[in-house]
Amino acid sequence: MKKEPTPTPTKFSGAHNRVSFRVRYAETDAMGVVHHSRYLPWMELGRTEFLRQYGFSYRQCEEEGYFFPLLTATCHYHAPAKYDDLVTVETWIKTIRPPYIEFAYKITREPDGLLLVNGETKQICITKDGKPRREPVKRMETFFKELS
Repeated sequence: MKKEPTPTPTKFSGAHNRVSFRVRYAETDAMGVVHHSRYLPWMELGRTEFLRQYGFSYRQCEEEGYFFPLLTATCHYHAPAKYDDLVTVETWIKTIRPPYIEFAYKITREPDGLLLVNGETKQICITKDGKPRREPVKRMETFFKELS
């Protein structure tokens, strides 16, 4: 049985999103430092807003029967965020290889731009019954290629 060649991942450079917000008290420990677990939801916020900005809302995808569960996530911590800091999550697509899509993130403190965290996530597009689907990610790939 002949194995199909693995498609080359598409790399992107043009599409970015930035979302800013203040650190909430509930996200911190007794010392006012953001708990390490809070950065993943911030990445999710960045990813969601990135996709919404370019017309690919999670809600719409789910209504069409497609889901994007997380396969991997990495965080590299550089400096702590603290209560009431203004933070910015910058999000962009690292690569697309349908049915997979990988995002990269940079979380900084404003206004000085101090790097707090950088990270990456990888999702796969599946149907309600868990079967991988290439079509929605292929549409994204085509759209973002045109932007680059």
